[in-house]
Amino acid sequence: MSFRGRLLAIALTISIGTGVAYGADVDPLLKAAKPDSIFPAFSVNDNRITYSYLPDGTDPGVPGKTAKQVYSFTHFDSWAYGTNLINLSLLKSDHNDPAQPCAAGRTGCSGATEFYGTIRSTFGFNQIFNTNAFSVGPLHNVSLEVGADGEVENNALSPAKRVGVVGLQFAFDLPYKGFFNVAPMYYKELNHSAFIPAPYDSNQNFDSTWTIETNYYMDLGFLPEYLPLSVSGRAAWTGPKGTGTNMPGTLARKLELNSEPVRLTLDASKAFMGPQYTHLVDVWVAYRYWQNKFGLDHNVAPQCVAANSGACTESSVYTGVTVKF
Repeated sequence: MSFRGRLLAIALTISIGTGVAYGADVDPLLKAAKPDSIFPAFSVNDNRITYSYLPDGTDPGVPGKTAKQVYSFTHFDSWAYGTNLINLSLLKSDHNDPAQPCAAGRTGCSGATEFYGTIRSTFGFNQIFNTNAFSVGPLHNVSLEVGADGEVENNALSPAKRVGVVGLQFAFDLPYKGFFNVAPMYYKELNHSAFIPAPYDSNQNFDSTWTIETNYYMDLGFLPEYLPLSVSGRAAWTGPKGTGTNMPGTLARKLELNSEPVRLTLDASKAFMGPQYTHLVDVWVAYRYWQNKFGLDHNVAPQCVAANSGACTESSVYTGVTVKF
């Protein structure tokens, strides 16, 4: 699989905020990917929209489950030395997680709306140094990876998340045109919590820590051509990041796992309209698991155990459809 094809596959079905997952039939997609005529330095310019539904979401401090509808836009481009990936997601919660202001005890308030954006860029060492020295056995390439996340939501917490990451990505080959990527990176987060009372600053400055982002993708190439399925998944571990505030008694954040262990994707347009329509429409189902949401200890943090013992653990099957344009 080419460097360009491997990373284009990563971009196909990303859903930030409810999780990230990957799936592609890479070679046909590369043939169909249109060059960017305005910026000819970019060899691939791919844009997609996704709708997904998460029935059993959770939010710290919110009792019970919260269903979420997610609307996402994903852009991916490739150039001579690397790739750029941008994902913008709008998440709409049900009434269980109300938008603010919503008077105490009132029912029927509109659900909260969250915006989450992510940028990731890679710079391949094989491309930069014009060498194959970073391809050894199953290791396909080593890249410098940099990126940023941003989030706001109009719920009671009123978060304003800003994250920067930088590190290395190690890309490995898997059977059936598949890959496995692992990226250990430096992680720095700034945020906001409306629950921090005066006179303490409600802006949070968390300690620098580490994160490890992994993802995999593989065609189910042993299946007949009329059943174009792929399997993919991802996981991200973020290390302890302190309290983010000088308010006495605040618990330090714990190791956080945000994952989508498996996503099964059907290239519906290829299956029903032919290979010339590869990945025009993808339909998928996935499982999501998020432990210690936002780094809050699911066993002892008040936001996790006071109203709902499962508020900081998210475990849900969800599904969606992705359309290329």
